[in-house]
Amino acid sequence: QLPPGRCSLFDPAFSAQETAALGQLGLRLLPDNEEGKHDIEGSATLFYMVHCGKALYNNLLWRNWSAGALSKMVIIGNSFKGIEERLLSRILERDYSYIAKVLKGMEEVALPAHPRYLDTFNDTSVHWFPVQKLKELSPEVWDFTEEPTYQDCDNLEIIRKEDRADRRSPDRSLQ
Repeated sequence: QLPPGRCSLFDPAFSAQETAALGQLGLRLLPDNEEGKHDIEGSATLFYMVHCGKALYNNLLWRNWSAGALSKMVIIGNSFKGIEERLLSRILERDYSYIAKVLKGMEEVALPAHPRYLDTFNDTSVHWFPVQKLKELSPEVWDFTEEPTYQDCDNLEIIRKEDRADRRSPDRSLQ
């Protein structure tokens, strides 16, 4: 059993009340919006990221872009294969290159859909990254490690650090 203090949580939409309740449960709340760029720091880590934007998955992969780190991760979230099927390949490779590059180095199993929640949890999968599959990827896959910027993305689907800060600060146009 995992002690609550070893469980880290973050959601930029947590209210003060939710934050307080989670803290009382002994859960560790990450203080900053990492935009999914969480470094596992060598520890086996399970990420529960249901209904997250593609950029969050891409950022997480980027931050941990090595066979050693990825092989210690499990992600429960939106299907990467589904993302590949729904996006034009040029968009996937341009905007979400780390998802595109890891597709051949991962295993994915869809969670069974519950009849009551077909429209909600119909695309949830478990993803893991066997070290042997990752080592079979071409060396060029590992060469490009540039941080994603999403400059050409029309619909980013994440709350950026700046977005959250702007909501909390007074209107700058009045200054």
